[in-house]
Order: sequence, then structure tokens, then C-alpha cells
Amino acid sequence: MAGLVDLFNQGGAFMWPILVLFALGLGFVIERFYTLTRASVNTRKFLARLHNALQEGGIEGAAAVCEQTPGPVAAILHAGLARADKGLESVEKSITNAGSIEMAFLERGMVVLSTVIVLAPMLGFTGTVAGMVDAFDAIKKANDISPAVVAGGISKALLTTLFGLVVAMTIQVFFNYFTSKIDRLILDMEESSIELMDALVELENK
Repeated sequence: MAGLVDLFNQGGAFMWPILVLFALGLGFVIERFYTLTRASVNTRKFLARLHNALQEGGIEGAAAVCEQTPGPVAAILHAGLARADKGLESVEKSITNAGSIEMAFLERGMVVLSTVIVLAPMLGFTGTVAGMVDAFDAIKKANDISPAVVAGGISKALLTTLFGLVVAMTIQVFFNYFTSKIDRLILDMEESSIELMDALVELENK
């Protein structure tokens, strides 16, 4: 740990904005992980319960199952069921509107993570360029291009790039994981809405 702190201190002023970006990114990673974990349900089991409730208790029974189930899938189906008395077209429109809201909720904070991924290495490269300028100034003042003078300055300059890339790669892993999870949830919402519409058509034709 002490060695890491020493390296951080050697990196200079540009290490601090990179650290701030890392802390910001980790904060959103924790929030997204918590939110997306809560949003995930076993869609197959939920739809089976919903279908049974629809057959046994009608629209009210199905809506009650949706109210008891967390996550965006249950939320959009509940929005559709709330408009079931207005006809299938109204149900479809309500599901579409609710789906747009839920998608925005699922993707909230992802732009911050992508910004961290882009800015961290850019700040690192900027810090390296600034460090190289300082290193060449030191060479100029010393009037010496010996390896000892050059290597120390360049090593210090490259630390910001190293830390920037580490931050970007770490956040990128979580970003990819969250993206795949969001895609899965969106697919579940689409499939579930189609199954609900089919079930309502079947119920209406009885």
C-alpha cells in the first residue's frame, strides 16, 4: 500500500483528477450494481405466475402479481394491465410508454461511467506530456542527457498514463457487465409484453 501511495505522489498533480474520476466511477458502479441486481427477476417464473393469476383472478389478479414483483418487467406489465379496460391498443401504448421510462432508469449513470472511461486515460496522457516537458526542461538546465537524468523524469511522467489506463480498464469491465445486464432486461421486457398481449387476446376471445 505504501508503495502505491509513493507512486501516486510521484505522478504529480494530474494524479488527483484521475483519482477523483476513479472515485466517481466506483460510486456509480456500486449504485448501478445495486439497482440492476434488484431489477433482475426470474422472468419465466414471473410470467407463469402472471398467466395463472390472469386465468384465475382476471386483470385484477394479474395486476396484484405485478405489484408484488420488483423490477422493470413487472412495472411495464402493470402499466399495461391498468389500461386493460380501455382496449388492447391502449394496453400496448401504456406498455411502450412505461418501457421508455424504465429503459431510461436502467441506463441512468451509464453516461458517467463512459465519461470516466474516456477521460481517465486522456488525463493520464496529458499528465505524461506535461511530465515529459518538465523532464526535458530538467535536461536543459542540467545540460546533461545522461540516462540517470532522462530515465527519472520519463518514469515519473509515465505514471499518470499508467494510472489513467488502470482506472479506464477497471471501469470498462463494469460498464460492459452492466450493458449486457441492461440488454437482457430490455429483451425480457419486450418478450414479456408480447406474452401479456397474447394472453389478453386469448382472454378476450373466451
